[in-house]
Amino acid sequence: MPLTPLDIHNKEFGRRLRGYDEDQVNEFLDQVIKDYESIIRENKELQNQIFSLQEKLDHFSNIEETLSKTIIVAQEAADEVKHNSKKEAQLILKEAEKNADRIVNESLVKSRRIALEVDELKKQASIYRARFRTLVEAQLELLSQDGWEALENRNQDNLLVEREREANEVY
Repeated sequence: MPLTPLDIHNKEFGRRLRGYDEDQVNEFLDQVIKDYESIIRENKELQNQIFSLQEKLDHFSNIEETLSKTIIVAQEAADEVKHNSKKEAQLILKEAEKNADRIVNESLVKSRRIALEVDELKKQASIYRARFRTLVEAQLELLSQDGWEALENRNQDNLLVEREREANEVY
């Protein structure tokens, strides 16, 4: 068990012949007591400081551990977000490609249908032009013939024949 300043102060030495000077010993012991008290006080202060610093160290160690865990969790979350983003981008790209293919196919079908309609209209226009040309040519031929007079004569002949028949029927 360590000595206390009180132990040093209360310590009494036996007397002998030719012993030490009692006043000098007491003075020395008083100095030792003061130094010993000072060292004890300093030791207690240092222990308190050590305790305080240990508490701070523990606190900062906890913070460091928490931050490390947080960083790890954040990194994992970032990796997961990155992975999910890549998957989503791939899905969007595939969907866009599907839509593009669908649009291209629909456009091709429409263009083929329109091309067929154009061909059909060209055929109909060609037939119409041919019929119209034939009609116009026939009309021109009729106009260019001297047949107008013949038609007129034929009409008059028909009228005469008819009147004669009527007359024959009456008699």
